[in-house]
Amino acid sequence: MDSLLTHHLLRFLYLTLLLSSFSRLSQSNEFCDAGIGYGESGCGVSLKSASKLLIKGGTVVNAHHQEIADVYVEDGIIVAVKPNIMGHESGEVGDDATVLDATGKFVMPGGIDPHTHLAMGFMDSETIDDFFSGQAAALAGGTTMHIDFVIPVEGSLSKGFEAYKEKAKKSCMDYGFHMAITKWDENVSREMEIMVKEKGINSFKFFMAYKGILMINDELLLDGLKKCKSLGALAMVHAENGDAVFEGQKRMIELGITGPEGHALSRPPVLEGEATARAIRLASFVNTPLYVVHVMSIDAMEEIAKARKSGQRVIGEPVVSGLVLDDSGLWDPDFINAAKYVMSPPIRASGHDKALQAALSTGNLQLVGTDHCAFNSTQKALGIDDFRKIPNGVNGIEERMHLVWDTMVESGQISVTDYVRITSTECARIFNIYPRKGAILAGSDADIIILNPNSSFEISARSHHSRSDTNVYEGRRGKGKVEVTIAGGKIVWENDELKAVPGSGKYIQMQPFSYLFSGIDKIDAQYRSSLRAPVQRSKAAS
Repeated sequence: MDSLLTHHLLRFLYLTLLLSSFSRLSQSNEFCDAGIGYGESGCGVSLKSASKLLIKGGTVVNAHHQEIADVYVEDGIIVAVKPNIMGHESGEVGDDATVLDATGKFVMPGGIDPHTHLAMGFMDSETIDDFFSGQAAALAGGTTMHIDFVIPVEGSLSKGFEAYKEKAKKSCMDYGFHMAITKWDENVSREMEIMVKEKGINSFKFFMAYKGILMINDELLLDGLKKCKSLGALAMVHAENGDAVFEGQKRMIELGITGPEGHALSRPPVLEGEATARAIRLASFVNTPLYVVHVMSIDAMEEIAKARKSGQRVIGEPVVSGLVLDDSGLWDPDFINAAKYVMSPPIRASGHDKALQAALSTGNLQLVGTDHCAFNSTQKALGIDDFRKIPNGVNGIEERMHLVWDTMVESGQISVTDYVRITSTECARIFNIYPRKGAILAGSDADIIILNPNSSFEISARSHHSRSDTNVYEGRRGKGKVEVTIAGGKIVWENDELKAVPGSGKYIQMQPFSYLFSGIDKIDAQYRSSLRAPVQRSKAAS
């Protein structure tokens, strides 16, 4: 009887494991049936990347240290980082480990892009890259995680979250979510608590622009800042004066300026600087940390630098387009070429790019995103007669790691360790996922890139992996190429071949109260003790 029971139990366990395997593969096969996937490992069970990897002889770079060492990976986790890890005969590594030679190359944490918009409906269109094509492009460029912005559905944060979970089912790398706040009431306040405590969201974005669509006023911003503080969530702002931008757009139309150049002229740097200063002062009033997204101008950068010098906790995020481009493309006589550069805040005149680079190198700006929000030329043509109807957004998720290396490291403006900090580690720290992400350390996720500083790259819409038919960095060449990308312990980019598996990405929950909130309560206590109020006064005799 015991033997028969054991037989049935083993058979049950076997069937359970088999069904579990099929359920994990079914989602991937669903995308394969739809023609979604890259390389041999894109479909079915033929995932050939080893679960054990040994990276030999490279220079391992973290944000504060670099050393020549080997890296051993098992089942998606970094197991060991040390010099001269021996082969399977020593017992240090599995006998089926794949060995990668990184001699003369840098072994670094995969990039984390803090600012993307995949499959986002906006301005009567939807971004051309979804959670598969956008992430596949990212992997080809050395980015192994991104944080996307959930847009509420009918004002509901919960509905927005569920909609984005559905969109992200085809993910091929890890991702997290920020949440946009576009209105304010008690339901929104309650849902913010749910997002933080149950859904793994620890940041909320407030748009000070896009009047009549996403823009919020100062009263709502103050309510939001107070709620963020109470939840330990980071408040983020798109900083442009939306009322003034609206006026600037009307002015351009009245002047007969309807082309893409009107976009930049209608929202000059002064309006970005004003909104940045206002958001910083309101955050100071509430005493909560602030994150300013896509810093595009000297005006905004200087406000951030001034606040940080005074001790305020403000994070400034430039994006790669603002660091390496100027606004000359917006004046191109070819509409399609000019329209591809339309984004908000706009790419600025020459000089702003160099100032942002300098601020990044000195620490006045802290990390680099992309604001990847790609539309194709047909979508951009919606505004051929009126720049206000051109969908705002540019590409960058695939190009960021290469362009930051070439622009900042090759030029000598930052060190290799700084490169890791601004492309990966600082993002992980800010959003409270370090050292799981953003580090080459034992116990960290095996999201790793191997970068060859002596190899070159060239950017073209013909060869990129985004679905967009244009690229704002078209024809740009540089030094420093990501030759291998490892995501979750699997080799997904090697020898210029992409092996991206739809459905293999994981949602990374991010906990509240990052390092930016340390000591906030003490500052509040100091403020209260400094008030010398209320004053005790005797009542006058009647």
